[in-house]
Amino acid sequence: MGYRQLTQTQRYQIYARYDLGVSRRQIARELGIHNSTVSRELRRNATDSGYDPEQAQSCSDHRRRTAWKRTKRLPSMIAAVVDRLREEWSPEQISGFMAPLSGVGVSHQWIYSLIWDDKARGGDLWKHLRQPKRRSKYRAQAKSAGLGKIPNRVGIEHRAAEIDERRFIGHWEGDTVVQGHKQSGLVTLVDRRSGYLLAARLPKLSAELTQKAMIRLLKPRRGAVQTITLDNGSEFADHETVAKAVTAATYFCDPYCSGQRGTNENTNGLIRQYFPKGTDFRQVTDAKLRKVVEKLNDRPRKRLGYRTPAQVFLGEYSGALNTAGAALVA
Repeated sequence: MGYRQLTQTQRYQIYARYDLGVSRRQIARELGIHNSTVSRELRRNATDSGYDPEQAQSCSDHRRRTAWKRTKRLPSMIAAVVDRLREEWSPEQISGFMAPLSGVGVSHQWIYSLIWDDKARGGDLWKHLRQPKRRSKYRAQAKSAGLGKIPNRVGIEHRAAEIDERRFIGHWEGDTVVQGHKQSGLVTLVDRRSGYLLAARLPKLSAELTQKAMIRLLKPRRGAVQTITLDNGSEFADHETVAKAVTAATYFCDPYCSGQRGTNENTNGLIRQYFPKGTDFRQVTDAKLRKVVEKLNDRPRKRLGYRTPAQVFLGEYSGALNTAGAALVA
């Protein structure tokens, strides 16, 4: 039995059966699909609040829309894009217009790449943009900031399924909290089981500063670092340096599926109570940030049996708390 795309109906059936406690293998038999398909579906699309078939379908649809391969961009499609650019259409307009027609689609980011590659070869497509200088300047800034593809990216679908169960500390989620258009920010790391938070200031967002901050935060605790699941931001492009420094595996969520890092997302929301949007983190002292981190780590959580993240993480890390592998709420 090979892998096939699940339908929305099948996702609702998985949800209904799984919610009743039916095993993944039995669900697969009932639906006539391979049991690894069910496991992969629950691993990729479940969130902290459980498996939602509508959200799962949304994530799947997005992956299919954005998984366009270069081989599918036929010369006729490229010619159609070029023709519309010369008619002063914007890349966004072209992308939106062609999506229902071509059956394959083309993203506006790819069209911009086509334009700048053409310019590098001496072409004039860039002149047909409405604000060619601004676009060029933005692209230069983006390039200098390290925006673009993440090298050797490994998707969350390759992460071990048992990590979803949160039975042990050492599996972290990472993201950034930023000011404006990535002017300054924080890098935040949260342990999935305990909710224990680590954070460091970033005077500006770049891959180099981010990896240095992550290593500084994780290295003293590298005995409790096994995996790190990250956002797709380009500031994590140097993830391999981090992984090597702390001997961990790094994984990346599916685009627009932040629920796959639900612990981190929720914690970042708590951080925003102290540092609202627009906060210039260059003006925030390390002492102030440390105080906020300590407050959050010392706040009891219902899902931890009203223990604090610090109690669970530090207790299980040191062996003082004998709860590793067990449920924290009876």
